[in-house]
Amino acid sequence: MAGTWGRISTAVSPFPNPHYCVVYMRTGISMAEIPKEEYVLKCTSGCAGCSSTLCLRYILKAAGPETVLVMPACCTSVIQGAYPNTAMNVPVYNIAFASAAACASGISASYRSLGKKTNIIVYAGDGGTVDIGLQALSGAFERGTDFLYICYDNEAYGNTGMQRSGSTPLGALTTTTPAGKIHAKKDIDSIVAAHSPPYMASACSAYPLDLFKKVRKALEVRGPTFIHVLAPCPPGWRFPSDQTIEVGKLAVKTGMWILWEREYGKLKISAPSRAAVKKPEPLATYFSAQGRFKGIDPAVAEQLRNEVRRNIQRFVREEEQSCDQ
Repeated sequence: MAGTWGRISTAVSPFPNPHYCVVYMRTGISMAEIPKEEYVLKCTSGCAGCSSTLCLRYILKAAGPETVLVMPACCTSVIQGAYPNTAMNVPVYNIAFASAAACASGISASYRSLGKKTNIIVYAGDGGTVDIGLQALSGAFERGTDFLYICYDNEAYGNTGMQRSGSTPLGALTTTTPAGKIHAKKDIDSIVAAHSPPYMASACSAYPLDLFKKVRKALEVRGPTFIHVLAPCPPGWRFPSDQTIEVGKLAVKTGMWILWEREYGKLKISAPSRAAVKKPEPLATYFSAQGRFKGIDPAVAEQLRNEVRRNIQRFVREEEQSCDQ
């Protein structure tokens, strides 16, 4: 089988949880090697151009059939189809909005007590992660639960009509911020990082191979892991359904969304973001591609530009410090 394997480490983790460990990690994967098996079937009830469905398709290809999906209230709980039918080809546990990570903790403990290495994956939207489910997420990470938590972030409560969430960016129009959101996007990644997980990363639906690799890597690390995926939403962000990939790429190319991964506290900026951190494209191209930024106040737009510059500087600085360690 083609590809390369990462370094084997048996060193004690620098983090306090003794259950974390590093195992073999395969790194060289091409699109041709992605499994042909489908775990998201063709009968979803997702909107045209839905990037959550695209994300989940590659996530489950990376995870394989030995997977249990825990899903709180979110767009994907509707996308899976109307009972008794389902588009999901793996077991799914639908749970209350606030309880996904707590439920996953119990499922993980049960499987591990039986000696099973089944992948336990929470797949939750930003509302169920940065807002309503934050307490359960924090508790599961503090306990060292062996699971992967994935937040697919469409930056609003998409399932109930695109109300603003804590993840909605400054200036964006939603049904509850018709003049534009006046608060900054909550930094959920820093909140998760404060729990010192062994692995966490960001991804975007426009870069499925990058997402696939990061899911594989996260599932090969024992302990709580986290992936934050930007998932552009055509009806909610107000762009044509055939532009989902282009809008996602613009988010990365402008530096509005930086792709990275952090292993045991050491950060590495991912390949698709390398060019962006050196010379990002104008943020105006990202704004103009979406109706949710229509008529954005120039002062607010400048605030976002400054935020992008600060974030780029912060990530570059952290990566340099990681290389020095």
